[in-house]
Amino acid sequence: MENFDTVSLSFCGGTHDHKNCVATALNEAEQICISRGARLTDARKRVLELVWESHHPIGAYDVLSKLSQESGKTAPPTVYRALDFLLEQGLIHRIESLNAFVGCSHPSEEHSGLFLICKDCGCAAEVHDAAIDKAILEKTDTLGFKAEQRMLEVRGLCPDCTA
Repeated sequence: MENFDTVSLSFCGGTHDHKNCVATALNEAEQICISRGARLTDARKRVLELVWESHHPIGAYDVLSKLSQESGKTAPPTVYRALDFLLEQGLIHRIESLNAFVGCSHPSEEHSGLFLICKDCGCAAEVHDAAIDKAILEKTDTLGFKAEQRMLEVRGLCPDCTA
């Protein structure tokens, strides 16, 4: 596994090239789906693009609203099925406390979700830390607990909001 102990997504400000970020995520998603024999349909790809539109977590109804504005009335099951597919493929994460979704910055790597969420501006940054992953796995093993999902959410202030 690649070592990516870092903040993988920048917070909203700074010198982040977001267009490149979205393009990279979409290209990687296409390659992953091809390698797995999974179909990244146009609708699924557009939902993924909307999730990646900013580093703010987005709810299913917001995705639905944007799709409906673009192409007329969109049925909620279409959005939910697309989000389920993207979650199953590891292309997005669900931030439970917000009931919202963000793009996964390392979809080809198995990892737990660790998010820093700004309580003021709402941006979320995905953090990867092998030591935290290892500690969680060791503790669950020690307790005989079979973890099915590992997600850690930390709320605070991003660098822009702290300034």
